[in-house]
Amino acid sequence: MDERQKHLLKEIVETYIKSVKPVGSKALCKKFKLSSATIRNEMAVLENLGYIEKNHISSGRIPSEKGYKYYVENLMKPKELTGEDVLKLQTIFRNQELQINDTITKCMEIISDITNYTSVVLGKNSKDNALQQVSIIPVDGNNIVALVCTNKGIVLNKQFTIDKDTYIEELVKTSEIINKMLVGTPIDEVSQRLEYEIKPVIAKKITQYETVYNIFYEAFNDFTKNNANVHFSGKTNILRQPEYNDVDEVKRIVNKFEDESLIRKIESKDEGINIYIGEETEFDPNVTIIKSNYHINGEEGTIAIVGPKRMEYDRVVGLLTYLNDNLNEKRKTDDEEKEE
Repeated sequence: MDERQKHLLKEIVETYIKSVKPVGSKALCKKFKLSSATIRNEMAVLENLGYIEKNHISSGRIPSEKGYKYYVENLMKPKELTGEDVLKLQTIFRNQELQINDTITKCMEIISDITNYTSVVLGKNSKDNALQQVSIIPVDGNNIVALVCTNKGIVLNKQFTIDKDTYIEELVKTSEIINKMLVGTPIDEVSQRLEYEIKPVIAKKITQYETVYNIFYEAFNDFTKNNANVHFSGKTNILRQPEYNDVDEVKRIVNKFEDESLIRKIESKDEGINIYIGEETEFDPNVTIIKSNYHINGEEGTIAIVGPKRMEYDRVVGLLTYLNDNLNEKRKTDDEEKEE
């Protein structure tokens, strides 16, 4: 491909991303100040090379999957953030009260809102987390919150309504016993140890031990079964894209978002920001997934943006680059504070 053809492909990709309309030779003639015959010849070359393809309802051309790949690998430059985008994200980074996993989740919520695509944050599975602490917090009346914290910084809050015969003091006492005996236990092993090690102990010390035991069992069981380590933002955003105006297509992609085994395929092991288009995603042949992994203060996981193949690649890469840079800066700051 020569330089003119590269410029033409870049224009076709970026125009189609914005307009969602096949690009015709007339518009390109005006842009490049070339004759229609020259433009048509160059477009024919690009089509023969497999970078663009004919749309069935128009004489114009749209990028092929191969065209998108060439664009992101050779022609695209990450887009600089607007002042408004920077301000929104910096508000989160400056909030010292947020734990790192909350910082990542809230930033991805903002990026999802900015781009109108779907964001996913994948933490490590619960089996990779060990119990750090369990606490009982009285709320009001007969309501309490069981707070489970892991060594990876994941926190689960579960609210319970207890009857008048259950004393909060006994719940607090049980939490102290669990912390003494089970801290450091992998989360997915805690429920079993509750049954065989904790229950016999509290049976001798706690009046309503069955009720108390069930509260803690349910809290830990929820932790291992729920999707606290998979966080979506803007799950329906992708459905607003023109590519999803067909009911069957909507049902298909929604079902995929509910399939945890497919969602887990989004997980990234590669360093840096990586772009997977169509079949490369292993998730859906009609989407693009831009993703990156993170390793910060013991936290590990993947951040990803899911959108149509007609995605604003430059903007998403720019946003994720900014996010990664600031997360790395936060990690350095935290490391320096620990050394002091």
